[in-house]
Amino acid sequence: MHIQFSQSRPQGARLIAHVVDKGKLPAATNAAMRAGAEAARFKGTAGQTFDGFVETDGGVARLALAGAGDKNDEARLANLEKAGAALAGKYQSTGDKQLVLDLSESDLTAIEAAHVLLGLRLRNWRYDIYRTKLKDEQKITLESVTVVGAPEGIEGAWAHAAALAEGVEFTRELVTEPANVIYPESFVARCMERFEDTGAELIVLDEAQMEEMGMGSLLGVGQGSTRESRILAIRWNGGGSEAPVAFVGKGVTFDTGGISIKPGPGMEDMKWDMGGAGAVAGGMLALVKRKAKANVVGVMGLVENMPDGNAQRPGDVVKSMNGQTIEILNTDAEGRLVLADALHWTQEEFQPSRVVDFATLTGAIIISLGNEYAGLFSNDDQLSKELSEAGEAVGDKVWRMPLGKAYDKLIDSPIADMKNIGGKGAGSITAAQFLQRFIADDTPWAHIDIAGMAWSDKPGRTWGKGATGYGVRLIDRLIADTAEG
Repeated sequence: MHIQFSQSRPQGARLIAHVVDKGKLPAATNAAMRAGAEAARFKGTAGQTFDGFVETDGGVARLALAGAGDKNDEARLANLEKAGAALAGKYQSTGDKQLVLDLSESDLTAIEAAHVLLGLRLRNWRYDIYRTKLKDEQKITLESVTVVGAPEGIEGAWAHAAALAEGVEFTRELVTEPANVIYPESFVARCMERFEDTGAELIVLDEAQMEEMGMGSLLGVGQGSTRESRILAIRWNGGGSEAPVAFVGKGVTFDTGGISIKPGPGMEDMKWDMGGAGAVAGGMLALVKRKAKANVVGVMGLVENMPDGNAQRPGDVVKSMNGQTIEILNTDAEGRLVLADALHWTQEEFQPSRVVDFATLTGAIIISLGNEYAGLFSNDDQLSKELSEAGEAVGDKVWRMPLGKAYDKLIDSPIADMKNIGGKGAGSITAAQFLQRFIADDTPWAHIDIAGMAWSDKPGRTWGKGATGYGVRLIDRLIADTAEG
């Protein structure tokens, strides 16, 4: 979607929108529109819409009102995003190519106006490249937004928001693509294309290099697939000599469960088991595009988990890069095996100041938290606090879960250093305990289980049904709050 700014309303505009606070209509609203809004019980609550037709410029235009809620609401920015998203959701397929957003009567700040546009752009995103039989009325027609009467400083505020939108859209694209299109090698290729000429450094490890380094944990997951595994690192140096903040993502581009194969119904959803890697890729793109003044590295462990004759078996023992041995009790508990080597390599290679990993790791976290929060596990109270505050600010919410020695004992193995699953209870916690064994004792670390957040079966605040782009905004806000001056 193209966003442009203008001092005056384009001639012949057919779709004109206003963002209104609760209980307040634009002064120019005619009597018929006011009566219609009252009859429709339009109050201007966040995300509420109303429209009618008015005569303007010698013709007739649709006038749309989008509610932004109470001006003094603590969730003001989120409500403004809802207002923008509501406009996109309602008018993206009406046949109109251009929406004129008239802010001349509003008192929005530049940042507030940018959030309206962010919500509008994110909600308008839809991945239709494989849908060849859509009827005209089903196709997205809305292509551009012309903002009239924008507040001073809007270009700078929108530049940051636009970079953020590009990152979220990239994550959604990666998560949405089917597994015959996005697999480890093509994931790398897609990232190379998107990061070309951005100033970021991309590092790729192939299977031969990983085998030489001793990454038996990661390689064991992918050995049943004809698709070769990869590690991709994206490094951005925008902050001088400071040690980088590292983000690590689980990238299982398709997860059958391996020999411990999943049930057939719903297995098609496992194309988004690379949602953690997708979040890291999109988060890095947002930071790079806005030239973040921080040193950041994003590392993605990319594999496909398939059950052929070469696949690892329950009962196998593999050796990780840091020398620890793992007894495989369930080949469907594969994400933690991928992250084990990716986390160790990240610390050894980049010496980060802190590490945050993202993974669609366990169904158990959905049982615990539903689809409202991602599960947060951390060895550092300060990092946990910063992630919680960042997530609350941008809507990528996290809820801290416990870690402890009693849980850690549940993954001790009688024949190896550890096993890859615990018992029936505390499945998300024992998965996090497993990952913690690959974190150096003095490194602040957090694990975010996003299994309930990467994909949605219904539209949300700024997304339609499907990939949400969760994690990108959390990454961006954490860096803005803690790593940039």
